[in-house]
Amino acid sequence: MKILGIDPGSGIIGFGLVEKSSKPKMLDAGVIRTTIGDDPASRLVELYESMKELLAEFEPDEAAVEKLFFAQNVTTAMTVSQARGVILLALAEADIPIAEYTPLQIKMAMTGYGRAAKAQIQEMVRVQLNLKKKPSPDDAADALAVALTHIATLRVQ
Repeated sequence: MKILGIDPGSGIIGFGLVEKSSKPKMLDAGVIRTTIGDDPASRLVELYESMKELLAEFEPDEAAVEKLFFAQNVTTAMTVSQARGVILLALAEADIPIAEYTPLQIKMAMTGYGRAAKAQIQEMVRVQLNLKKKPSPDDAADALAVALTHIATLRVQ
């Protein structure tokens, strides 16, 4: 089973594809970047088209998306929420089951500690996927953590 993890952002969206097995395996990871300077609507269209291409290429069985928990900057929160909406639309349109996890749930699943630092989560991603170095960029590593959280949740269910 292939799980696509997604870390939504306003300009950079992380993705990570993980094969669920006795030992999870990273199949791919990277980022979608929208064009800085374009108007917000054009960037959302660009994200939507990129998501459709990604889904057609990877054909994931399920997807896991990080929830926006809270934000101090309302403008940033709105922009990320709009991107999340486009991501969820592309997934739903492709008939891919979607799970959503808060940052706290991801930190707990990855480290057992809800206040874990980003570096701790990235190290656990490295260890769980048996990688030589931490995944890069950070957005891709975060997306892999979302996918691994979903795999851990599926095991418990």
